[in-house]
Amino acid sequence: MDETKIISLHKILASPYRQEIELQHVEHLADYVTLRIRIREIKRFTIFDIDKTTAKAWGQMMLDWANTQE
Repeated sequence: MDETKIISLHKILASPYRQEIELQHVEHLADYVTLRIRIREIKRFTIFDIDKTTAKAWGQMMLDWANTQE
């Protein structure tokens, strides 16, 4: 039986509250891929699985915001 394949891409520690953020490439059994965002806050996890369109939009929104902070 095939399993979902998960590849860790990046992991960072976000300031100022020290949340651990990990990005993972996930190949699902149903023959599609997602970007998994795992946010760990002490013992609590928040997990998002998003498609490439959502990843592009979310990434651009974060870049737009960061560019206004310079």
